Amino acid sequence: MKAIELVGDIDEQHRLRAQVPAEVPSGPVRLIVLLPDEDEGGIAWQQGIAREWSDELRDSRQDIYTLEDGQSVNAPR
Repeated sequence: MKAIELVGDIDEQHRLRAQVPAEVPSGPVRLIVLLPDEDEGGIAWQQGIAREWSDELRDSRQDIYTLEDGQSVNAPR
């Protein structure tokens, strides 16, 4: 049995969509769907960003805007 890794998408109607290379013949196939763990796409991602950006965000030289800059989103126009 030959294996080909594809990246697909599952829509709201629970249908799998994936682009298959042209050299793959038509016919039935066997699928294994790998779902990301919450750690892979959720909490771990947030914690990784927090670690990566913590030094930069703590640097006062990055504070280039103040509350006086710009205009409030709900301010009258």
